[in-house]
Amino acid sequence: MCLSVQSVFAQYNNRQNPRNLPTRDTARRQEKQLTDDQLLDSLRRKEENKKDSVVFSSKFVRITNERLLNDSTQMFPLDTGITHFEIYSPLIDPRSPRIHLGNVGLAQRPLLFEPNKTIGFDLGLHSLDIYALKPQDISYFNTRVPYTKLTLYNAFGGSSVQLFNVLHTQNIKPNWNIGFNLNFNGSKGFYSFNNVLGQNVSDLNASIFTWYESKNKRYNLLANLLFNNLKAPETGGILNDTVFTSKVVSNSFSKDRAQVRLPYSYENWNEQGLYIKQFYYLGRIDSLSKGKTDSKILPTQRVAHTLHIQNSRYLYKQSGVDTYNVFPDYFYSSNRSRDSTTVTHIQNEFSYSFYLRSKSVKFVKNELKLDLGLVHDFYTYNQYVSDTTMNEYGVKYVHQDRVQHNTFQDITLKAKLGYRFSDRIALDADFRQIAQGRDFGNYFYDAKLTLAGGNKTGKIVLEAYSQNSSPPLVYNNWISNHYVFHNNFSNQKTTSASFNYINDALQIDLKAEYFLVNNYLYFAAQPGGTDARPAQLNNSINLLKISLGKNFTYHSLHFDNYVVYQKTDYQNTLRTPEVYAYSSLYLNRLLFNVLHSSFGVNGRYNTEYVAPSFAPGLGQFYNGANVTFSSYPIFGLFFKATLQRTNLFVSYDYVNQGAWSKGYYTVNRYPQQDAVLKFGVAWTFYN
Repeated sequence: MCLSVQSVFAQYNNRQNPRNLPTRDTARRQEKQLTDDQLLDSLRRKEENKKDSVVFSSKFVRITNERLLNDSTQMFPLDTGITHFEIYSPLIDPRSPRIHLGNVGLAQRPLLFEPNKTIGFDLGLHSLDIYALKPQDISYFNTRVPYTKLTLYNAFGGSSVQLFNVLHTQNIKPNWNIGFNLNFNGSKGFYSFNNVLGQNVSDLNASIFTWYESKNKRYNLLANLLFNNLKAPETGGILNDTVFTSKVVSNSFSKDRAQVRLPYSYENWNEQGLYIKQFYYLGRIDSLSKGKTDSKILPTQRVAHTLHIQNSRYLYKQSGVDTYNVFPDYFYSSNRSRDSTTVTHIQNEFSYSFYLRSKSVKFVKNELKLDLGLVHDFYTYNQYVSDTTMNEYGVKYVHQDRVQHNTFQDITLKAKLGYRFSDRIALDADFRQIAQGRDFGNYFYDAKLTLAGGNKTGKIVLEAYSQNSSPPLVYNNWISNHYVFHNNFSNQKTTSASFNYINDALQIDLKAEYFLVNNYLYFAAQPGGTDARPAQLNNSINLLKISLGKNFTYHSLHFDNYVVYQKTDYQNTLRTPEVYAYSSLYLNRLLFNVLHSSFGVNGRYNTEYVAPSFAPGLGQFYNGANVTFSSYPIFGLFFKATLQRTNLFVSYDYVNQGAWSKGYYTVNRYPQQDAVLKFGVAWTFYN
């Protein structure tokens, strides 16, 4: 830590800060306030090798993403603060908690009920989704100076957590930006036999992205190349099922030497993709807040085309005999599995947008927006299994057999309607319907009404949607070494209505949701069995979900809270806790006139529920043995700060281990992480 602080100060010389005054590099606070013209002139002088007085900061960097560019061109200042900086992993997202197999990079799923709103073809493999980089995750930049960010998260004294990220972007022309992103995950967790490489997580995400905007602001091009290589061990759990409950302490048990049921078993996801989106503004172009940081370019008509090509390969490897009966059976080989599924997806989307508004865009009133789209999806998938055959000379040899192949297409009609009665009342509707192809009849209809008051009154959002989606491939037609399914399940239908009240002044977010699910699809097994298989509930599931977020602030003291209550009439089928709560109590301080810091404690808790099991080789959580684990709050201490252009944090997770229990589970047979001291550092460079 001392070495990193020294390197941070090395980024500045005495000429820039001769008195060593405390500074913080954000979009709102700078060492010297200059006008945009002065900054631009100073930048020109630097390019001409003349003496320069400009102080490079995040003011030179603007950021956006595809969602923000859907109906206008808008950019926002770069956020260099430390809010949620200690939330380094999607597994510990306070508002979307996850159950998982023990550490970052392993199979996971939401702890709470979070329905998927997609329609059309679905392979059904989602256990590693949150670790993959998708086109919609890419941020696009407009920078006057090269921008680089290096981020490292690690555990002190071990490799249980190892995450590293590199982001670099720069403009090659004033209206053309390029960049790349690299993510590495080598987290090993606590229960891994270090001599067996198959038990180690090894993830790599890479992307190259670009954003081009024509000089007349009418044409935009967004493009990215993506590569995901995710390797996650599937060990079947450690042999010692009483690691947290046994009263007898064994000196021979070592967590980093723990024996597992499947020592040479893992899944490997490999994805490559090309994404290109182009749009052109027709007719009149309006500008809102011109010259300001939140300026927008508003078109009156727009045509767009999106091309997405993706090739994915999902591989499961297992070597050795299934000594501990993790699998229900085998169909091809008793001592090895090489199950492979490949999917090629080519998508073309054409859309036309029409915006009707008054010539004065300062006041939003009677504004109409209409988007019409046509999407063509082409899919081809194959499944392979490893089999042993005897050749003509009587010698056995191993080869890959293609056991399934299919090629098909879907055509989807899309429409979005938005009407702004004023800046207080807005109505939005979203319609998606598959009109032709394999998944004909799938639809998603959504309507949303927003009623906004003043700053102190807050706003109300009323939303309702109806969804009809085909069963994923893994439910209806799946062939592998240990699992073979041939079913004809009906489409799953979901109807939902919600009420959401948001008040920024009172720091409150209240949401009530009701779900009615028909033909619910899930994985089940015989009581106490390992024979995971797809199932469909013929009855309707009713679920009520109420969430409340409330933050309290008193001077520099903050108390953030989030609570969820959900109740269903099929608790044994939909295995989730009734109550989940998260709280964070922290104090903001300026230390040593240098560090803008926060330090405090956070905690999370959920009520007891029947824990799901996990099926290796299938990548699915299922309703297996009826095991209910005791539930205790999990607390952590953290300290985070920003120093010049560097953010850092130190946290001690699960600080209360041993106070009420030795450890805890969220999935049957997979113990969660122990108490661990972690740190994170993010270096930012503008030069």
